[in-house]
This record gives sequence, structure tokens and C-alpha cells, in this order.
Amino acid sequence: MTRYASPDSLQDSPCSVSIAPPLPLLQAHPQLPHPSVGHWFKRSLDIVGSLIGLSILAIIFVPVAIAIRLDSPGPVFYTQQRCGLLGRCFTIYKFRTMVQGADRLGDQPAPTPVDDQAKDKAKDKANDEAKGKPFNFKRGRDPRVTRVGWFLRKTSLDEFPQFLNVLRGEMSLVGTRPPTLDEVEHYADHHWLRLNVKPGITGEWQVNGRSKIDDFEEIVKLDLRYQALWHPLYDLSLILRTIRAVVFGVGAM
Repeated sequence: MTRYASPDSLQDSPCSVSIAPPLPLLQAHPQLPHPSVGHWFKRSLDIVGSLIGLSILAIIFVPVAIAIRLDSPGPVFYTQQRCGLLGRCFTIYKFRTMVQGADRLGDQPAPTPVDDQAKDKAKDKANDEAKGKPFNFKRGRDPRVTRVGWFLRKTSLDEFPQFLNVLRGEMSLVGTRPPTLDEVEHYADHHWLRLNVKPGITGEWQVNGRSKIDDFEEIVKLDLRYQALWHPLYDLSLILRTIRAVVFGVGAM
């Protein structure tokens, strides 16, 4: 039997998306309401993997935190509301890699020496919003990224705090790319299918170029491909491919 999420259920959280998805499109993925051996394996892998990741985080936290604070003013961590499984919002954690106030770059000049690039990005954002498309800020070299932030992104160390999200069950080691609330408010009907599974630290987009993919529809296709091909062994394959991508810097930044 197919189960659908009610729009009312998406408004339980104060940070739920303001636009409810069409009922037929936000379908609960079978792995969640009806766990099987394979799906229990996925959650077990998430728990073990997140504990390993948090152990590494405990080792690197002090030097990374010092480097971030010395490089630019602002907090060590970057937090943002993201849309997760069935539209439920959660707070995602990362090491801060951008200048403070970078989220407001579309409305204000960039606090960096490369103002022309910042203006171009602001224009791109305005054009995308006018067309009703989610804006993807990852176009070329982002002027908001700090020097330490560039290194953290290149090595993917900025992602390690997300292991806390995985341990809490808000994310998975492998899944779809976690969308921002701004993205979700511009969703077309087929985009809602991305929310049928938990977002992941890694996934198809991570091993197929990461930030080199700046076409939103291509990201959606990769997310839906993951859902169609999901299997415990496929998760393991993507994890191994992610390690390779990180080691060789494929699509970093």
C-alpha cells in the first residue's frame, strides 16, 4: 500500500516549509515506514559511520576551530535550516567556510576583494528567482569562501560536523543533497520527489563532480537516480567512491 504525507504533517515543526507539496508527489519511501533487513543495515551503517566520524571530529576540532577564528571573525560552526525527509526541517552543522553574513550576499556587496564576482552572483540569483528556479550559488570560485574555508572544502573537513546530524537520524551517510528552504519554496512538482528519502552527507552528486555540477535539474536527476537504485551495497559503493573523490579532490569547492 502506498502512503502519502499529509500537508498538515509538514507544518508540525515551526521551521517547516511554507509551501506544502502536492500530495501525490511527496510519497514516503518504502524503506522508512516498512523497514527490512536491508534498511536496518543502512541505519546501522549510519550509526557506526557517524561514531567514527565524530571520533575524528573530536581529534581535529581544536586546530580547525583555531584556524577558522584566526582567519576571519565569526563563529566556528555554520548552521542552517535544511529540508529533510518528507519536508521536515532540521539544523545542519558544518565548519564555517565563508565570511560572516555570507547568506546575505545576494542583498549586500560581498565583504571580499572580489566585488565584481559577488555582483555577478547576485545578478544570477535575481535572474533565477525571476524565472522561478532554485538558485545554486556554486558557480565558479565563490568570493565568500575564506582561505581556511577553501582548504576545509577541498579536503571535505567542513562536512564532519554533519556526522552529528547522521547520529540523530536527521541525515544519512548516503542520500540526496539536503536542500535549503529557499530552494524548496521554488520547487516544481517533480522536485518534491527528492524529499522521499533522508538527505545524506554524500550521494550521487558528491561522486559525480560535487560543486562542478551547477545545473539544478542535473542534481535532481542524480538524487532521483539514487532513490531508484537504492540498495545497501549501492550505499557502500558510493561511500568508497566518495573517499576516492575526496582523496583526489574531484569536484571540490
